[in-house]
Amino acid sequence: MLRHTIGRASKRISRSTRNVSKLATSTKSVGVDTQTAAKAATAKSYSTRSTVVQLLNNIGSKREVEQYLKYFTSVSQQQFAVIKVGGAIITQQLPELASCLAFLYHVGLYPIVLHGTGPQINELLENEGVEPEYIDGIRITNDKTMEVVRKCFLEQNLRLVTALEKMGVHARPITAGVFGAEYLDQDKYQLVGKVNSVNKAPIEAAIEAGYLPILTSLAETPSGQLLNVNADVAAGELAREFEPLKIVYLNEKGGIINGNTGEKVSVINLDEEYEDLLKESWVKYGTKLKIKEIHDLLQHLPRSSSVAIIDVDDLQKELFTDSGAGTLIRRGYKLINRNSLKDFGNPDLLRAALLRDPEIKAGKLSAASYLKTLESVQFKSYGDEPLEVLAIVIAEQEGKVAKLDKFLSSRTGWLNNVTDNIFNSIKKDFSSLYWIVNENDANLSWYFSKADGSFVKNGEILFWYGLKTNEVSELIKEFDSSNLVSALSSSKESGVFSSPVQKRGIHTFTRTFQSAFKSQRRQYSTSNPNPPIREGTNTKPSRVALIGARGYTGQNLISMIDKHPYLEISHVSSRELKGQKLQGYNKDNIVYSNLQIEDIKKLEENNEVDVWVMALPNGVCKPFVDAIDSVGTGKSTIVDLSADYRFDTTGEWTYGLPELNDRSKIASAKKISNPGCYATAAQVAIAPLVDYITGTPTVFGVSGYSGAGTKPSPKNDVDFLANNLIPYSLTDHIHEREISSQLGLDVAFTPHVAQWFQGISHTISIPIKPKSLTSREIRNIYQDRFQGEQLITISGEAPLVKDISGKHGVVVGGFAVNSKEDRVVVVATIDNLLKGASTQCLQNINLALGYGEYDGIPDDLIIRG
Repeated sequence: MLRHTIGRASKRISRSTRNVSKLATSTKSVGVDTQTAAKAATAKSYSTRSTVVQLLNNIGSKREVEQYLKYFTSVSQQQFAVIKVGGAIITQQLPELASCLAFLYHVGLYPIVLHGTGPQINELLENEGVEPEYIDGIRITNDKTMEVVRKCFLEQNLRLVTALEKMGVHARPITAGVFGAEYLDQDKYQLVGKVNSVNKAPIEAAIEAGYLPILTSLAETPSGQLLNVNADVAAGELAREFEPLKIVYLNEKGGIINGNTGEKVSVINLDEEYEDLLKESWVKYGTKLKIKEIHDLLQHLPRSSSVAIIDVDDLQKELFTDSGAGTLIRRGYKLINRNSLKDFGNPDLLRAALLRDPEIKAGKLSAASYLKTLESVQFKSYGDEPLEVLAIVIAEQEGKVAKLDKFLSSRTGWLNNVTDNIFNSIKKDFSSLYWIVNENDANLSWYFSKADGSFVKNGEILFWYGLKTNEVSELIKEFDSSNLVSALSSSKESGVFSSPVQKRGIHTFTRTFQSAFKSQRRQYSTSNPNPPIREGTNTKPSRVALIGARGYTGQNLISMIDKHPYLEISHVSSRELKGQKLQGYNKDNIVYSNLQIEDIKKLEENNEVDVWVMALPNGVCKPFVDAIDSVGTGKSTIVDLSADYRFDTTGEWTYGLPELNDRSKIASAKKISNPGCYATAAQVAIAPLVDYITGTPTVFGVSGYSGAGTKPSPKNDVDFLANNLIPYSLTDHIHEREISSQLGLDVAFTPHVAQWFQGISHTISIPIKPKSLTSREIRNIYQDRFQGEQLITISGEAPLVKDISGKHGVVVGGFAVNSKEDRVVVVATIDNLLKGASTQCLQNINLALGYGEYDGIPDDLIIRG
């Protein structure tokens, strides 16, 4: 009933938008907050957007709509979505398509739209007496066919652009100049291309100017020859380039249909279901090919990316409601069951999940005491690999019904429907269950949807399913007499399901996951023992003092702190810039000072600084650290960006490389030594293979000249560097010592400086046990080791330094094994100013102060695996 009502509302919205859109003016970017939008836009465009949001509310709750708007506007505009439109939709559903795109445009969302034109091409060819020819499903495109293809693409592109312009949407036709290609097989297919490059500039320019980019899938060779490219393939290449949150395929079926049941498949979680899905009897031919292509595409995109296959009429419902409408395909996470505390492996990951519990968060219950309780009962826990969701069920005891004791989910867990997957797993194992929820819980309607019945008393709600009448009576009697206590809560702050909306159904397959998972794991595979901390517990502002802030690293750190939700700069110290206004910081009017030892003591005594960042040359910061220590308050945290304390043996300093070092130690540290740029990339690239290394790895490192600092020298002299490569410190470089000491093995390192500004490339030769690993197995080791790490990308190809410049992560790839199979060459790239310095510094600050590890690090510049 609800599904049909929402469907009708969605169609009414499509019709209503055509009237609303006539009032619209161009809106370059509009956020979720309507007050902010009112200041930034004209009254007419504000009115249009408000009307559109109200119409969206007809298909979902206000909270759902605003939740997804905020989610979609959290990335740069070109990273919202790539939408592939089938040619038949332009012919048969052009008004509906234009309405849907107008909706997105008027709430400030700019999808990249790419369309096909297959049916129209066939019709034109037949009119001219040309029989369409195919080999392996690929259209043979000779000169005559290309003439028709080009004409057809231009006509259909113009039709869509014109329809959008009539609805008040600025749209820009982009019919060439985006896809570079080579011949797929000239002898076989003739003018058919294989995309080998994507030029983002025309798309970015259109969006920057406030226009929706409307693309065709025509490509060109370097000489300018037009080539025909499959639109699905072209859409995939766009997705790989822009890494959008959503890749949307609009088709007539509105999703993938289960051939056995005739029902639409709602959700596919590839990490959990892919292998079994391909074995299904109905998954064959085009369906199997489509699923494989999507699987391969998503493997190279951030885990936050997903593919939606949807009918054009249901696009809004798919994007802005939790129930969805088409088929949603995402990587997801594998689910893991654990029956004892020792099965968790990483206790800090478990504690981090428990900190979402309101009682533990408020200090009414400690995580340690709860874990102690679990040791004395029989329980079963359910969770995804990073524990975005954790559920703990206390098994039946003395004839009593099993109890869902904890159900703790992050916001990410709710948004990605991991909660439904977890609950479905619980229902498979427990035919009956009860749980208690506070009546103010923001996700109350979700719990109602999972229960057969409920009973309310004193602000708490008892839920159950699978119980007989007498069991319900007994349960209510105990609850009423207060013998049942401890209301679980998923968090009052998540608020994802605060209204009774039907959740998206989950498509699952019957199998015992845990045993299947164990049998599929190879011996060389190692999971990440130290997963990132995505959500912090601290929401209070903290003050940062930067000592020596004039360099490149200081400038980048200042820029990120300016956008950090909690950090504020209180002092910046630089002898050369004393008295000048701090540039690039907008939260306050800060002026550079030249802090002396006595000034630092006074600031520490008065508790005016929460974290000190030492951005000084090597060998300089000790007096400042000693000054802070001499006060003896122990309240502030120190992060040193130099190499002065990277070899500390006193135990006072913690080495701050979160991806390789114990995050809990960094979180509890008061003194953190920030790793070097060369050393960070080299350690990340070598560490996963330490158990297989038989000799001395050699690192050939090349850095841009920003690594030489701002003080003039031959290593940052642009003229001297032109057409040049400068080797230096050929042995015993300080980073060679750093890498070796941290990895616990000898590593040879030779640094060089090149003529580009920022970014480092390492080519690393690693001797390994003969015939122990293949290239694929090595890559799997790295993928497993860094699974869930937001700032580490594992690539099959050797990464390029030009692609890492300005990005906040490390990319590792290549994994070439020699013919003797006793040596592997790995390539790693890193931006020396970001993840090599300032980004890593911010990670360490976040961990030490209890914020989310990635708070303040721009999402649109993160490299993800």
